[in-house]
Amino acid sequence: MDSYQQSDASTPVEPCSPGCVDTPATQSSVLFDGHLDDLLRHFPLDQYILVTGGLGFIGSHTTLELLKANYNVIVIDNLSNSFQIVFDRIKLLASKYHEQQGTKMPSLHLHAHDYRDTAALRDLLEQQQTQTRWGTTKSKISGVIHFAAYKAVEESIRNPLKYYANNVSGLIDFATTLGDYGIKTFIFSSSATVYGTLATSGLPLKEELCTHKEEIYADHDGSERIVQPGCTGITNPYGRTKWICEAILADLAASDPEWTIVALRYFNPIGFMTGEYKELQMFGTDWDTEDGTAVRDFIHVTDLARGHIAALSAANEGKLAENFRTFNLGTGRGHSVKEVVETMEDVSSKHIPRRAADRRAGDVGSCVAVAARSQQELNWKTEKSLKDACTNQASPITTTAFHKLPLVAAAPEHPT
Repeated sequence: MDSYQQSDASTPVEPCSPGCVDTPATQSSVLFDGHLDDLLRHFPLDQYILVTGGLGFIGSHTTLELLKANYNVIVIDNLSNSFQIVFDRIKLLASKYHEQQGTKMPSLHLHAHDYRDTAALRDLLEQQQTQTRWGTTKSKISGVIHFAAYKAVEESIRNPLKYYANNVSGLIDFATTLGDYGIKTFIFSSSATVYGTLATSGLPLKEELCTHKEEIYADHDGSERIVQPGCTGITNPYGRTKWICEAILADLAASDPEWTIVALRYFNPIGFMTGEYKELQMFGTDWDTEDGTAVRDFIHVTDLARGHIAALSAANEGKLAENFRTFNLGTGRGHSVKEVVETMEDVSSKHIPRRAADRRAGDVGSCVAVAARSQQELNWKTEKSLKDACTNQASPITTTAFHKLPLVAAAPEHPT
């Protein structure tokens, strides 16, 4: 059954968590450390952004950034990989932010059901229908950010049908239903796993290396290249589901110019594991890298969340080069897992126990973004360095929970 909640700025719900919590999911990071981005515009008061999986790690930070940017938000989340308290934290943090700014907090609603529950989805969308001055109906939902998906590489290898059913079949039904209600601005949570073994070249990864139509681009050496649609050497079913979903969305956009679709290819967001471990396992210490550990493009989750706002803004304002467009969200700089752990130790003044472990299935040794397209077309770039991110995460280490270990170091086998 659909569990529905809404919040008002005047009555924020205090979560049953410490008052020092500064982000919805990680209990750390940066809420009040900067002004709103210039690219963020005032959003119409009666329109909403629908966010699926909006209480997960990346989804919750994006939901918070949307509220800070004056977007009204409807979250769909079945709470299978998230918690009710995250919704409460988002409300509290957004309320605090707008109180500091002297502005009214936008609306926030939660529908606690699976995004694949078509009956519940249609009921929600019916509630958002409104009459225009010409007597026609129009949805108050002006855009969708779709996070809801399974995302564990190793699990996808063990249980591929689970991933194809949720990630691919679910997307088809979801997009079909959205189209029925005229909701055709869509931001898709993709992944750098679509680049597969192309990452083993050691060169930063451009969007043109993995495309859904023929493209001409300049290679790293400046030579003009023609690339045919397709991708090479995807190493696991999770990555394949992301590639297939991109292909479906590209075909949808080609068939109907009313759709505006952006696929954001994430590299490695930084965050904390929720569990407590005696030691950190470093999966793979024999890669062809400077110190033998995997190299990744680690990105602060707040920067990643801001990338979704930038994509939504560009889509709504008609600034995209095409009505289907892929973008890398990364820093363009690679760091090894060993370097991340040492940086965390440095900023926390604590030793992190660790041991070498075998490589994990579906892994690659290096994966670093070329971020020029997102910088130029979305007017977005990362603001946080690796040290910034580690410093934001160091508070639990420097207090009682010194044995909590950074997620990025514990699970660096692939981009999100």
